[in-house]
Amino acid sequence: MKPGITAKLFLAIFLTCSLVMVTMNWGVRMSFERGFIDYIRHGNEQRVEMIADYLQQQYEQHGNWDFVRNNDRAIYQMMRTFDQNDENSQVMPPLGWRTKFWILDNCNHRIAGSESEIPYDLVGSGRIMLVKGVFIGTVVSTPAERLTRNADINFDQQQRRTSWIIMGFTTLLAAAVTWLLSRGMLAPVKRLVRATHQLAAGDFSSRVEVGTQDELGKLAQDFNQLAITLEKNEQMRRAFMADISHELRTPLAVLRGELEAIQDGVRKMSLESLFSLQSEVSMLTKLVDDLYQLSLSDAGALAYRKEETDAVHLIQLAEASFRDRFNAKGLTLQSQLPDSAPIFGDPHRLSQLFNNLLENSLRYTDSGGELEIIATRRDKFLQIYFQDSAPGLNEQQLQRIFERFYRTEGSRNRASGGSGLGLAICQNIVDAHGGKISAEHSPNGGVRMSLLLPLSIPIGQRI
Repeated sequence: MKPGITAKLFLAIFLTCSLVMVTMNWGVRMSFERGFIDYIRHGNEQRVEMIADYLQQQYEQHGNWDFVRNNDRAIYQMMRTFDQNDENSQVMPPLGWRTKFWILDNCNHRIAGSESEIPYDLVGSGRIMLVKGVFIGTVVSTPAERLTRNADINFDQQQRRTSWIIMGFTTLLAAAVTWLLSRGMLAPVKRLVRATHQLAAGDFSSRVEVGTQDELGKLAQDFNQLAITLEKNEQMRRAFMADISHELRTPLAVLRGELEAIQDGVRKMSLESLFSLQSEVSMLTKLVDDLYQLSLSDAGALAYRKEETDAVHLIQLAEASFRDRFNAKGLTLQSQLPDSAPIFGDPHRLSQLFNNLLENSLRYTDSGGELEIIATRRDKFLQIYFQDSAPGLNEQQLQRIFERFYRTEGSRNRASGGSGLGLAICQNIVDAHGGKISAEHSPNGGVRMSLLLPLSIPIGQRI
């Protein structure tokens, strides 16, 4: 079984802490041992100076080395004198002697000190003693390179044991803190993992609690937004499938009823019955064409052949083609357009956009009403309004008017013959041209479609 991320993070932090502690312990031990030996060396050097000063004074009084030659008692008395506190001295004499020392005369012959032979490399070195400027001898001692006294060795071993005990306790404490820290740090990650598994299993209602504002908190927020989007898309997919089946079922049911009536002889085959069948087939064809256009626009597969075109000219062409139909229904169609509005876009798709908006107003505006098209140039954009007269829509209906298969109650329903996909296609066409489209209340009492399309940048100003 492979270790999880909690175990990996625990091991990574714990091993790092352990390495730091071992390194610190080694460094402290090395520093302590070197410092302790330096302390001993400094004490011995100070002691040699004190011995040399004392011997110079005694030599000046006696005039020779007989007072100390082969006189171990005098040497011990001198050492005891150094080990006592001298209240009149500003310097505390160092206690204990940790190295061998020798007192040599001016011919480097041993006078007193250690019984062992003087190392060859120490001969000629040491503290020189002078009396009235005359060289009388030297005090030589071995350097303190390691611990030799039992008290010093025991103290060093005690410190070593104490450091290992402290290190062991610190290791246990680091392990406990690391475990709690790794669990606390990975708790949001585990919640994200569980929620991701639920999301992958199809539970789009899964959410993650956002407790921080760091990177994990932002990740949790993005996850929740993703879950909301997927849940919304799933609801739209189910509604879309239900709407498609409903839209197809109605004309198919009418066709089936008409054909069965003709087949059973209830209704005779006539031009009127054929016209009724033809109208239902036309409705099915229009619905299938709209579905195909919508699927292409959603997938970004609609063919856009963009070129320099005049949006005002396209609006005028669409207006001219619909004028007779508006007049036949008793609707007034008028426009207020600038002289020109150059746009870099697909003339065919823009004409489809304007035709859909005109068709929408034609179907849903009450007889005797009007449609007014107003276009104005604003900085780098072309603002276009398609505002018709009653009936109008409430705020909730205006918010949902661009949804697929959405129809409002009243005059704007399927009785007018629409598929409910025209405005969704319009929105995709506007988005493909870098514009915006929205629906709002019309000052004429109906609905105003607001379009904002970017104007074409002159060739000389393009990058």
